[in-house]
Amino acid sequence: MKKYQEICRLTPIPKRRPPLTAWANRGRGGKQEEFPALRRPPLHCRSPRPPNPQSQTRVSSAPQSPFLMPPKRRRADQSSPASTPPPPLRKPKRQPVVVFAHGAGAPSSSDWMVHWKKMVQDALDAVEVVTFDYPYMSGGKRRAPPKAEKLVDHHLGVVKDAASKYQGHPLILMGKSMGSRVSCMVASSDDIDVSAVVCLGYPLKGVNGAVRDETLLQLKVPTMFVQGSKDALCPLDRLESTRKKMTCKNELHVIDGGDHSFKIGKKYLESSGLNQHDVEMEAVKVILQFVQNSFTESCA
Repeated sequence: MKKYQEICRLTPIPKRRPPLTAWANRGRGGKQEEFPALRRPPLHCRSPRPPNPQSQTRVSSAPQSPFLMPPKRRRADQSSPASTPPPPLRKPKRQPVVVFAHGAGAPSSSDWMVHWKKMVQDALDAVEVVTFDYPYMSGGKRRAPPKAEKLVDHHLGVVKDAASKYQGHPLILMGKSMGSRVSCMVASSDDIDVSAVVCLGYPLKGVNGAVRDETLLQLKVPTMFVQGSKDALCPLDRLESTRKKMTCKNELHVIDGGDHSFKIGKKYLESSGLNQHDVEMEAVKVILQFVQNSFTESCA
């Protein structure tokens, strides 16, 4: 045992081979550094260097390469609050459909009818202004008109076709002279839903001078009268008395100096400082306001 211990004491212990990192960190003389514990750790174990603000400024101001990949989009977090919805679209206008009937002596193709059709179309922003000719006026032959009651069926058929074509649009009945009287008769029908009636030169006084107000007294639809102050077929005092007896809402717009077709004399225009176009446009604006109010009351 003593001999074995003596051999172990005299035999030198071999040195351990240093790791590869120690060989890599030897100095210029090929010797191992005096303090191997202070050697630099491997790259994968090093802590990242703090960012250099100057370098960041230079990098951010430099133009980006077109070959750089765009940043990835972050997926929306389901737990995040929902985004604000876009504002609702504007509700479309309630464009009316207008059925415009001509008078006793001129067809729908007359200059007066074409002129007023254009003004009403533009002012009311109507989806369509439907004009037509009564059977006695068709064929190009000018004949005496029959009684208004005999024209109701034909007029009602035109109105039903227009209402069926433009379902959901407010229905306006408009007429010139005799056409306005027949329009009031059609508006009293139970087969259609009329929003308003506009009478341009209503013929309140008959041929024998009697007041024909029975049709107006039966009306239940808002009615607008546009009358010339010099209209012999509709004295304003008699119309005012009839309006007081009517049960439906009604309004009156008077064209000063106008005749049955709203034509104003030259002398009256010169003395008043007005012109025919401005007077007619003012009447159309009143009609527009009346129609809009009728829509509001019908929806209330």
